[in-house]
Amino acid sequence: MKAVQISEFGDRSVLELNDNVPVLMPTSKQVLIKVKSAAVNPVDWKIREGYLQSMLKHPLPLTLGWDVSGEVTDVGDEVTHLKIGDAVYSRPDIAKNGSYAEYITVDADEVAIKPKSFSWQEAAGVPLAALTAWQSLYEFAKLESGERVLIHAGSGAVGQFAIQLAKLRGAYVYTTTSSNNTNLVLSLGADEAIDYRNEDFSDLKDLDVVFDTIGGETQTNSWKTLKKGGRLVSITETPDEATAAEHDATGFFCFVQPNREQLEKLAEFADAGQLKVSIDSEFGLDQVAKAHERSETGRAQGKIVINVS
Repeated sequence: MKAVQISEFGDRSVLELNDNVPVLMPTSKQVLIKVKSAAVNPVDWKIREGYLQSMLKHPLPLTLGWDVSGEVTDVGDEVTHLKIGDAVYSRPDIAKNGSYAEYITVDADEVAIKPKSFSWQEAAGVPLAALTAWQSLYEFAKLESGERVLIHAGSGAVGQFAIQLAKLRGAYVYTTTSSNNTNLVLSLGADEAIDYRNEDFSDLKDLDVVFDTIGGETQTNSWKTLKKGGRLVSITETPDEATAAEHDATGFFCFVQPNREQLEKLAEFADAGQLKVSIDSEFGLDQVAKAHERSETGRAQGKIVINVS
């Protein structure tokens, strides 16, 4: 099969489209998926650069990409909830080969039926970003109805899902964004949009939850917005325990994990018209370098999609 791989870590020049990559047949608890679409996430090029190698220890060559939608073409003997021909989506195990390929073998418990109302491209754009928002807000922050939450970078892929999931939970949502994206975040359900170029989000007070998708100075300035007992969840860097204690708050770091049950619930939301996904741009399997270039700008408004077949 064709697959985009790296044989060394580095910049976009290390990306190679190889056309003689073996297809790994599924074990008894796996499925083989013919990839329709994959999606690009910042973690893809961070892995490509080698930033996460100390944690993930990937063998090379490595196929990148950990968002996928496609069709099941083979099923392990012990798999009962999926069958050949099923249209599915997944955020596969990031420690294994990814989805910039014509086929991917995935543990069945990481795979769910894709939203019926979503295209292949839309479905591929959901898993990693939406699971990140779900696990950050629902599992770590334990966001409850009536609480006030600040979501940073609401127009980004994770931020867009976070806004929608926070509103589905019944929260009051503030989000930072540029003035160009105010209408977008409000259309997703945000109650108040803060133009980060001209307004200071740290003027907010007595918030229950902050969802930090930026880190650095943004995280530092977020602590002062929380009430006593507030919670901050970051997906960029582990919050400092001493700083959290100074503000009588709790900090969490979320590194998203595969979760079939959560994907199934997200599909229900999508098919009920309660979850939308924005596509920023689409590329072919031979254009992954351009797709990474777009992601590296940090200005994508929604998901960057790789169309495979």
